[in-house]
Amino acid sequence: MSKIKIMNETLANKIAAGEVVEKCASIVKELCENSIDAESTKIIVNLLEGGIKLIEVIDNGYGMNSEDALLAFSRHATSKLYKDDDLFFIDTLGFRGEALPSIASVSKTVLKTCDGTVGTKIVFEGGSLITNELADSRVGTSITITNLFYNTPARLKYLKSEQSELANCVSYIERLALAYPGISFTLNNDEHLVVKTSGSNDLLKTIHEIYGLNISSKMIKVENSNDDFDLYGYICKPEILKSNRNHMITIVNDRVVKNQELNRTINDAYYTYKPDIKYPIVVLKINTDPTLIDVNIHPTKQDIKIGKIEVLRGLIIETLKDALYQNLLIPNAMLRVPFVSKEKNEVIENIVKEEEQAYNEEKSEMAVQTTINFKEDSEEVVVENPAMKDLVLYPVGLAHGTYIIAENEEGVYLIDQHAAQERVNYERNMAALKAKKWAVAPLLIPITIELSASEMVKIKKEEAYLKSLGFDMEEFGLNTYVIKGHPTWLRKDYEEESIHKIFDLITNGLTSIDPVKFNESVAITLACKMSIKANMHISMEAMEELLKELCNCDNPYNCPHGRPTIIKFSNYDLERMFKRVMN
Repeated sequence: MSKIKIMNETLANKIAAGEVVEKCASIVKELCENSIDAESTKIIVNLLEGGIKLIEVIDNGYGMNSEDALLAFSRHATSKLYKDDDLFFIDTLGFRGEALPSIASVSKTVLKTCDGTVGTKIVFEGGSLITNELADSRVGTSITITNLFYNTPARLKYLKSEQSELANCVSYIERLALAYPGISFTLNNDEHLVVKTSGSNDLLKTIHEIYGLNISSKMIKVENSNDDFDLYGYICKPEILKSNRNHMITIVNDRVVKNQELNRTINDAYYTYKPDIKYPIVVLKINTDPTLIDVNIHPTKQDIKIGKIEVLRGLIIETLKDALYQNLLIPNAMLRVPFVSKEKNEVIENIVKEEEQAYNEEKSEMAVQTTINFKEDSEEVVVENPAMKDLVLYPVGLAHGTYIIAENEEGVYLIDQHAAQERVNYERNMAALKAKKWAVAPLLIPITIELSASEMVKIKKEEAYLKSLGFDMEEFGLNTYVIKGHPTWLRKDYEEESIHKIFDLITNGLTSIDPVKFNESVAITLACKMSIKANMHISMEAMEELLKELCNCDNPYNCPHGRPTIIKFSNYDLERMFKRVMN
């Protein structure tokens, strides 16, 4: 008797459910994607206890007739793929035909649908058909899921708490709303409204509806394209960062994906604009030919493979860096928007704009500063970097030996003198390292560096690279190097300390040197050591010179570690704090 047998369809569906239906959010995802594929413009998701007790998805899509409604619960039944070649031109969210039968096999599922003729009601429980009857129904589809995992207790046991399941559902609906700003999404939990978007087809408005005014008002629009990819979306200013990557939302051909390469690329574009442990809020839509992506590599279809990924990486980094460079990124010290519900944000946004407009109208018009020079005989610093616009700063003092106080017609600024000079020194070092034409300064008294045996092996391996950086060095006895000359960009009087730091970067490394990353590490490390410290009082002339150099930087807003160099108190904020304006 044969030992190999074809399993029955119910068992096959339960096995598929183990891959497709991981948690409540998985069901919400699959059902909402079906609603989107049905060209819905309004999708309502109702949950009880975060989806553990009940998940209901209601849409106004084109619905199904009775025959299609029943067939939809058959495994691999789909309206989206008909022949092999269709797999290379997928333009829908669903295509495998596994979701509905998988969900129905581990729950009680009630489907009501109508395509404009006669409504249909179908009930499945544990994969078995219970009811198939005609019913009154509006055009569209509603699916209700209860008793989730009742027949797979091992899976039921590992459902998380109500709040965790709800958080996963909310996170997915928010991402889906950002991918489809033209669709109105509503999410209710225990009859309480949690998420609501208008379906205005305005991405920035959708960001505002999801994240609120404080974030939406600090987003920068990005748009670019090449022969293979089109980019569009919004990225945040570095002042509103998050502690995890969950808010880097990438949407490829209208599909929300979690792709490590894309997340890494976005993070790289913010290099030195933020600390390494913080991550930006980004909503980036990428459109490309369907043949350049493969969405059929993961059971949940949340990851994809992208052809010409290096081309896309280059486009993303160029686009994001250019957007950051072209915008004024000085953060406002005052957060004037109180914590309110999202429904009130639009009203508050208008109030804030009206207040500032009324305030500005009371002030005399200021002449626009167009000169781009530093006036050496005055305290006036005129910004040369285009991203700093027409900003003019007048240093007036130093607070706590650490923060330069400057002012102009728009308000008062605080500049962290260490972070500012660190940025200046970092960009100077990077420019020197990129130039690759270093003058070598001979040392009157050579510097001797003693190493351990293991350190000696690593330094010897990279000796040629160090010499290419401008170090005149040679072995001198056992586990010892003697440095007879160094590149001229090393800070005067800190040559020996700088050389030790560079050697430490090599000996602490575990693999061979990557020249690009190593040069950045050198530039950052030496910039920190070359900079004035906190609690060090400097003269007014030194402040003027530092502001001049900072304003000429490519990124004057952050030190190379990502900390801010400058913040602003606007005149409106100051007068409001001192009750000189009362609105």
